[in-house]
Amino acid sequence: MFKKILLMLSLVSSMAMASKEEFIGSGKGYNGDIKVKVSVEDKKISDIEVIKHEESGFTRRAMKKISDEILSSQSLDVDNIAGATYTSEGLKEAVGKAIASSGVILNKGVKKVAKTEELKDMETDIVVVGGGGAGLSAAIAAKENGARVILLEKMPMVGGNTNYATGGINAADTSVQKKLGIEDSAELYYNDTMKGGKNLNNPTLLKKLTEESKHAIDWLISKGTDLTEVSFSGGQSVKRIHRPTGGKAVGPVIVDALNTTLENMGVETRTNNKVVKILTENNKVTGVLVENNGKEYKINAKAVVMATGGFGANAEMVAENNPNLKGFGTTNNPAITGEGIKLVQEAGGGVVDMKEIQTHPTVVHKTPNMITESVRGEGAILVNRDGKRFINELETRDVVSKAELAQKGKSAFLIFDQQTRDNLSAINGYVNKGLTKEANSLSELSKMIGVNSKELEKTVARYNKFVKDGKDTDFNKKGLPREILKAPFYAIEVSPAIHHTMGGIRINENAEVLDKNGNRVPGLYAAGEITGGVHGGNRIGGNAVTDIIVFGKIAGENAAKDIKNK
Repeated sequence: MFKKILLMLSLVSSMAMASKEEFIGSGKGYNGDIKVKVSVEDKKISDIEVIKHEESGFTRRAMKKISDEILSSQSLDVDNIAGATYTSEGLKEAVGKAIASSGVILNKGVKKVAKTEELKDMETDIVVVGGGGAGLSAAIAAKENGARVILLEKMPMVGGNTNYATGGINAADTSVQKKLGIEDSAELYYNDTMKGGKNLNNPTLLKKLTEESKHAIDWLISKGTDLTEVSFSGGQSVKRIHRPTGGKAVGPVIVDALNTTLENMGVETRTNNKVVKILTENNKVTGVLVENNGKEYKINAKAVVMATGGFGANAEMVAENNPNLKGFGTTNNPAITGEGIKLVQEAGGGVVDMKEIQTHPTVVHKTPNMITESVRGEGAILVNRDGKRFINELETRDVVSKAELAQKGKSAFLIFDQQTRDNLSAINGYVNKGLTKEANSLSELSKMIGVNSKELEKTVARYNKFVKDGKDTDFNKKGLPREILKAPFYAIEVSPAIHHTMGGIRINENAEVLDKNGNRVPGLYAAGEITGGVHGGNRIGGNAVTDIIVFGKIAGENAAKDIKNK
C-alpha cells in the first residue's frame, strides 16, 4: 500500500513538473537582440526571464517593468516605457515569439489596472523633485549629510534626460586625465566654456562648475561609475570629455551607478508621482503637493530641491521663448516639458536666459534620434551633397547647426569607417537601429546617399592627409585621431533639432533659488537643466552632465546643512 502511495505521489509530481514548459524567443531592442525564456503553466505565462541582451543600464529596469506588466495582465498590450520604446517593443516581440507555439491565449486590449493605495500626508527633511542625474546626485548628497530624503519622479522610472546622454562628462585637471598624461586646468576649461557660451555665462556659476568638475569625476567613480577614457569634444582645446570604457553612452552608466547607490542607502524613491505645487508659508518653502493616480497628498519638508529638467520637449514653450525655433524637432525625453520651471516661478523664483535654446547638429534627419558628438570626436567628418566638408566638425553646436542649415537640403552627412565604430560602441546602437547606411567603398556609399562620388573620395583623401600631417589646413579642426580607411564605410544624414535649454531658474553658486531681485527663496534649491546661467548662449557638449552632477551634489549638500542649522 505504501509503495502505491509513493508511486501515485511520484506520478502527480511528474505531471506537475510536466505542466510547466519553457519557451525561448527573441526580439530586436535598441542595441541588439533581446532573448527571453518564458515559463508557461496551465496555459498561462508564469515567468519571464531575460537571458541575453545588449541594452543599457536604465533599460534593464524598463524590461523588468514591462515583464511585470505582461505577467500581471497576461497580455502584450501593455504600454511602452517612455524613453525606452525600442527596448519595450523588443521585449514584447521576444515574449510573443516565445509563446507562439505554447498554446497560451493572451488577453487582447487588456491593460493592467493600477493598484490604488491610500495616500497619506507625510513628512521628511528634504524632498528632491526629479529623478535624473541632478536629482539622484542631490538625493545621495543630502542623505550622505544626514538628512531624511524622499525622491519623487513623475515618470515610471528614474533617469530623465540623463538616460539620453551619450558623449561623456567634461572635467579638468582630473585624476583620470593625469593618469593619461593630459595637461588641463580649471582656468582653461573656464575660458573654453565662456567662449563657447558667447560670454553670456554667469561667471560665478561657471567658476564653481569648472573648479568642482574634477571632484565630480572622483565622486562618480566612488559610486561605481566607469569613466576610464578621455576624448575631444566640440569647443574644447584639450581632451576633456570623460566616458566609459569602449565609448559606451555615459548617461545610462551614471544613472545605473547612482540609482544603485541610492537603493543601497535606503532612500525612498517614488515613481509615477508628479509634483503639482511647491508649498510655501510666510515666503518659505514648506513642502510639495503631489499627484499619484489621480489623487493628491502632501509631503511636508524643511527643504525642496527642484531637478525636473528644462523644456526642450515642450514645443509651445520653446516657440514662446524663441520664435525662430518654432516647428523644430527635439532630442529630449518626453518628460522634459518645463512645468518645474513654472512651479518654481509660482513659489517666487526668478528666471534667466530663457531665450537661449540650443540645437544639436547631429540628429538623424527628420527623427528624434541624436548621434553623439563623440562620433565626430573619434574622426567622423561632415559633408554636404556635393561631397565636400564645410565646417570644422568640432566647432560649437550652434556654429555647426547654422552651417548645416546653410547646405542644400538643410542637412549633411556624417561619414566614418569601421575603425571609428570599433572605437565607439555607441555606434553599434545606431547600426542596429537602422540609422546608418553602409557600403564597402566610398563610391558605393555616395550612390546610396546621393552625394557626388568623385568629390567625396577627394574629400576623404584630403582629410586623411591632414590626419597624417597632424594639421587641418581647411578648417583647423583639432583632434585628428584616425584616417577614414577601413571598410565598411558608414553615413548618417543629420540636421539640427532642439537639444538643450540654457535658460531656466536663477540660482547662486550654492544652488539656492533666487527671486527676480536676486534674493534667496528660503528652503528652495535647484540643479541641472531646470536652472539658467551656467551655459550662457550655447552649451558645450559634455557640460550638461558636469552641470547635473556638480550642482546636484551642491544642492543636496547645502539643503542638508541648511536644515541642520535650524
